[in-house]
Amino acid sequence: MSAPSATASASEPSFLVDQGPRHGLLAWLTTTDHKRIGLMYLAAMVTFFFTGATIGIFMRLVQLSSLSHMMTAQTYNALFTVHGVIMIFLFVIPGLPAVFGNFFLPLQIGARDVAFPRLNLASWYFFMAGAVLAITSLFTGGGPPDTGWTFYAPFSIKTGTNVTLAVFAAFVLGFSSMLTGVNFITTIHRMRAPGMKWFRMPLFCWSLYATAWVQILATPVLAITLVLVILERLFGIGIFDPAKGGDPLLYQHLFWIYSHPAVYIMILPAMGAITEIIPTFARRTIFGYKAIAFSSMAIAGVGSLVWGHHMFTSGMSLTGDMIFSLLTMIVAVPSAIKVFNWTATLYKGSIDFQPPLLYALTFIFLFCIGGLTGVMQGALAVNQHVHDTYFIVGHFHYVMFGGTGIAFFAALLYWFPKMFGKMYSRKVAYIAWFPIFVGFNMLYFTMLVLGLEGMPRRYYHHLPQFDTGHVVATVGSWILVSGLLILFGNFAYALFKGKKAGSNPWGGPTLEWTTASPPPQENFATIPTVTGPPYAFPVEPRP
Repeated sequence: MSAPSATASASEPSFLVDQGPRHGLLAWLTTTDHKRIGLMYLAAMVTFFFTGATIGIFMRLVQLSSLSHMMTAQTYNALFTVHGVIMIFLFVIPGLPAVFGNFFLPLQIGARDVAFPRLNLASWYFFMAGAVLAITSLFTGGGPPDTGWTFYAPFSIKTGTNVTLAVFAAFVLGFSSMLTGVNFITTIHRMRAPGMKWFRMPLFCWSLYATAWVQILATPVLAITLVLVILERLFGIGIFDPAKGGDPLLYQHLFWIYSHPAVYIMILPAMGAITEIIPTFARRTIFGYKAIAFSSMAIAGVGSLVWGHHMFTSGMSLTGDMIFSLLTMIVAVPSAIKVFNWTATLYKGSIDFQPPLLYALTFIFLFCIGGLTGVMQGALAVNQHVHDTYFIVGHFHYVMFGGTGIAFFAALLYWFPKMFGKMYSRKVAYIAWFPIFVGFNMLYFTMLVLGLEGMPRRYYHHLPQFDTGHVVATVGSWILVSGLLILFGNFAYALFKGKKAGSNPWGGPTLEWTTASPPPQENFATIPTVTGPPYAFPVEPRP
């Protein structure tokens, strides 16, 4: 992609080595190095992910009829709320931008750090403060919130559980997201290396740029909405409570005005990571660079206008339903452009079938199922039948877990050698893929079938006719978790026992691969000068 005027010397100390007067844990907690902050996000999010997954396993066990006595209906209600809050607000929404965006955005544009390093650290502290508040809400003030992760009014106003603290936790987490967005936009505008024009940026940076605008523009709407819920609970001001002249539909509109764009906060960086992986292992320039860049901006833009498709059964006007249905179909177009361009990049490429590519292809397959089932819900007639059934749960997990989650794993497989300077076992990564893929589809495709058969979501008990589907889904969850444990066990082993990775083990064409592995303290000995187009091949892998 470029001709750096000078790269970091391999003899320079790694960013993992403490510099300055502070050492150990204190050095990490006070760091302003974007790479260390990215790793702190990674450690926190992996912990939250497995916590949420453990709760999900318990929820699946309850759906086995013989084990339904494990907990009460109220406990089950609280569990799926906690599972949703952890997975959505503590893993999926911040996941790729906070971890890989923080770590690689400055490296990919030839900068030494983000524009506001201290603000970057503050965003991590807001994230952790929100996480602590969310966890505290489980054990105080009437017990875990039982509203679901959407906190729908008027139930969130009436319930005696600790919704106030959980809502405030989401409010604090929103500040972390907004600060990250401000930082990324400023970094991209002001800190690109000489010669790094807009259409020479890696496409992962374009996806972060589109995401950052959504973070800045949509998150304040949610923040205001959550504050109104807190005021309603504390002072009974009657904004959402129909008994006091409020409008519960207003809450739904305000919530989904943020939460549907939040889907693109989750999925756009995932698409950006996949766009980095595919040309590297196809050994050819990405097909349709500008189309992918503009489609990221189009997804962010049009995706902010389709929130009403979550509310087709809520009593909106038929005109509103039809407009939101049309917009839902339109937003599928830029996503389809990306899938076409990824496929075209692979066509006649010199495919190097490494683990990151395997997981990237898995992302495309699972995301397409999630996207197509989403278009089905955009059709008004179909939505009337599948709304609030397990079909919605299956679709949502195909997009969020099959999309963002699998892309997170693919990105970690791709950039792990650069981040830690160690190489994991490629054989074990292949082995882990099989139970992840089989277990995932057993679990969530079965949910799609259960939903079409009429199984409602969020039910503690189910009719006997759904027993077989729930057994299949639960067994699938066990297989899926076994694959996840193998995958992350591989990463953990590599951290301590893995072989040393070269500076560019995959032959990647972007600037982060021109530095040592792991990168030095300030990324580059001399700021590189970019002289060529992006994704220029061939670049040979180096040991």
